[in-house]
Amino acid sequence: MIDSLMLSVARITTIAGTQVLTNASGFFFARDERLFLVTSRHVLIDEPTGHHPDCLEIEVHTDSSNMASSTGFSIPLYRNGGSLWRQGLDSAGEIDVAVIEIERLALPTAIAYHAFRPEHLLEPQEHIEIGSQLLVVGFPLGFHDSVHHMPVVRHAILASSFGLRFQGLGYFLTDARTHRGTSGAPVVMRALDPAVGRQALPWRLLGIHSSRVDLGSRDLLLDEALGLNCTWYADILMTLTEH
Repeated sequence: MIDSLMLSVARITTIAGTQVLTNASGFFFARDERLFLVTSRHVLIDEPTGHHPDCLEIEVHTDSSNMASSTGFSIPLYRNGGSLWRQGLDSAGEIDVAVIEIERLALPTAIAYHAFRPEHLLEPQEHIEIGSQLLVVGFPLGFHDSVHHMPVVRHAILASSFGLRFQGLGYFLTDARTHRGTSGAPVVMRALDPAVGRQALPWRLLGIHSSRVDLGSRDLLLDEALGLNCTWYADILMTLTEH
C-alpha cells in the first residue's frame, strides 16, 4: 500500500531549450475541475541567478499497480511571449510561490496521482502548536527512489508562531535539514480527524517550502548555520487559483 502523500508530489526538471538546468519539487493542487502544479516561484524564474527556463518536465506515474511505470510530462512556461504561471504578491512584496495550470486532457489517461484541495488547508480558527511535527516531502539534491520514482520525506518542526507572519512576511519558519531541490515541496502535518474530502489524502497542507534562512552576520568559521527554513503559507493558493 502506497501512502497517498507520496503520489501528491512531483519531481521537477527545469529546461531551457535542450539544456537541463535544475531539479526542484512541486505538488498537485486541484480546485473545482482544474488542476495545478505548485512550486516555488524562483524555480520558474530567478533574476539574481539568471535562471530562465522555458519549460518544466515532471515525472508522473502511469500505473497505480506498478510504481516503476512512469513517464515525463512537459509543461511550457510561456505562450505568445507571455508567462503561463501565476505568482503571489502582498503588501510586503513578492511571495515565493507560483502555480501553473495543467491541461488535464493532455495528461496520460492512466496517470496515478493525488492532489491537495482547498479542504486540505487550515481553517482560520485552527491552532498549530509551536514545535509541532511536520513533514517536508520532496527531492533534495534531486535524490529520490529512482526505481519507483518516489520522493523522500524529512522531519521538521514548527519553529515560529503559526499564523504570525515572520518579520512581517508571508511565511513561517521550520527547523529541518533541507537541501537544494527541496524548493516547492509541500509542508504538511497528519490530519488527526480526516473530514470528508480529505480521506484519500489525510494530511493538512500548511505551506510551501522555499529556502533556508541564514544570518548575514554569521561568522562562517565560528558559527554553524541556523538550520531554519522559510515556508510560505499555503492559503495563498486560494488567491492564485481563482478564475
